Amino acid sequence: MKKILVLGAGLVSRPLVRYLLDQPDYHVTVASRTVSKAVNLIDGHERGEALPLNVEDKDALEKLVSTHDLSISLLPYAYHVTVAEFCLKYKKQMVTTSYVSPEMKALDGQAKEAGITILNEIGLDPGIDHMSAMKIIHKIQNDGGKVVRFFSFCGGLPAPEADTNPWGYKFSWSPRGVVLAGRNSARYLKEGEVVDIPGPDLFGHHWYVNAQGYGELEAYLNRDSIPYIEIYGLEGVRNMLRGTLRNTGWCYTMKKLADLDYFNLDEQDLSGKTVADVTRALAGGKDGDVKDVLAAGIDVNVYTNAVRRMEWLGLLGDTPVPADAKSPLDVLAALMNDKLVYETGERDLCVMQHEFEAEYPDGRKEETISTLVDFGIPNGDSSMARTVSLPAAIGARMILEEKITDRGVLIPVAPTIYEPVLKELEESVNVRFRETTRTI
Repeated sequence: MKKILVLGAGLVSRPLVRYLLDQPDYHVTVASRTVSKAVNLIDGHERGEALPLNVEDKDALEKLVSTHDLSISLLPYAYHVTVAEFCLKYKKQMVTTSYVSPEMKALDGQAKEAGITILNEIGLDPGIDHMSAMKIIHKIQNDGGKVVRFFSFCGGLPAPEADTNPWGYKFSWSPRGVVLAGRNSARYLKEGEVVDIPGPDLFGHHWYVNAQGYGELEAYLNRDSIPYIEIYGLEGVRNMLRGTLRNTGWCYTMKKLADLDYFNLDEQDLSGKTVADVTRALAGGKDGDVKDVLAAGIDVNVYTNAVRRMEWLGLLGDTPVPADAKSPLDVLAALMNDKLVYETGERDLCVMQHEFEAEYPDGRKEETISTLVDFGIPNGDSSMARTVSLPAAIGARMILEEKITDRGVLIPVAPTIYEPVLKELEESVNVRFRETTRTI
């Protein structure tokens, strides 16, 4: 019986653990700082085990990795390399859903030499985005075509009936992570020229996307799109970008928060202050009604939707700043964590859409649009949890069953990886794309 170690028991862990326990030949150990979360995930299964683990205890972590055939790290990305080094030492397999860091990439040669697979970026975004895009890119190339435009978008949203707040958004993963991502700079390719967008201007560059089978959404840039030209084998592409999807209005409001400096991570003494005190200080510190001060500070009318959203969130309220908040970003993330939440029984939604323009030697030009619209299960697993964790679970299974035999530090862009994983996602959990192609 193969032994799988799952490190972490957070929001997206449950579908992965249940999928693996549903396989007849696996013993699954879930190790978490909060052991009660691991116990809940195992739920008394005879082939499951829940253990407490402080990942700072390197000896305990090493022992667990050494006694399992494969480790799935759902820990914060900063711990992945430590887990990988133990996997190398004991020649054990590894899976993560996180982006490959330079430190992880540097282990590629050692992983090949050890004959192990360290499969990264096998979640939703990154993960399903890579696999579904490469499936079409390779088809176009195999048919003799060349991709000249590639746009890829992904977003987690509340389902329409759960869209009940002014922000059009609720968190299905870390609120702090979402806010931190708003600080990122971005790069993309437009008509063959690289365009750089600094972090403070990120939300000032957005546009609208008509998601097939769903409707109009707002898109903004997701980090640096340029490396994916090489990763996806798109030499000669003239337009290339990866973006994030939200309901309309999100980008304008987030841009005003950036202008207000609410994404600031610099530590400050916020003891004894209210949230309104922080907002007033960021808006210029003037006397008068805090809403008027805020509107003047971001140069908008007091009745705009951006001000309405900020007021609803609590940025103008007399609530004391959380005791552990050390920066404006901490304050913002705490308020979002409290207010932008799913109620019991509400569904979330994940939307992913790829847009390809291809040119062929006979002069044909075609546009292909591939869209995934996946809903969560009321009172069950969220779509975000399913689409992030199930690819990792399937990837782990495929490695242990030797259906994936590639070695080294990998991401799922090769047919040997994406074909079996996408097939299993379609057949087992009905995660599938709708594709349309037209001549242009």
